[in-house]
Amino acid sequence: MAKVPNVFTAAAPAALTAASGLVGGYGVARWSGRRELGGAVLAVAGAGAAAQWRRSAGPGTAAALTGLYVAAFGGSHPLAKRIGAWPSVLAVTGVVAAASTAATALAARRK
Repeated sequence: MAKVPNVFTAAAPAALTAASGLVGGYGVARWSGRRELGGAVLAVAGAGAAAQWRRSAGPGTAAALTGLYVAAFGGSHPLAKRIGAWPSVLAVTGVVAAASTAATALAARRK
């Protein structure tokens, strides 16, 4: 029988944390009508993802991925004017999640 992981103690991948921050931050801001609440979700998830990236891939990679996370947030605004809000958020989230997955996998292979 396969062992089922304990989801309460297992750490979520950093890509999932970052994606949750970008999508969740926008969703909270949109549905609550309070941008600062969305910003809080974005910031908390970003800090969590940065800590995960630092532990799994080192400080240099963590800094680069954190910069990408912030740039994705900023870049989603002008992109939204061209393709719409949700498509923009999902596009930048995909970029951040792919970069996070690639960087952490590469770091794991080096260890």
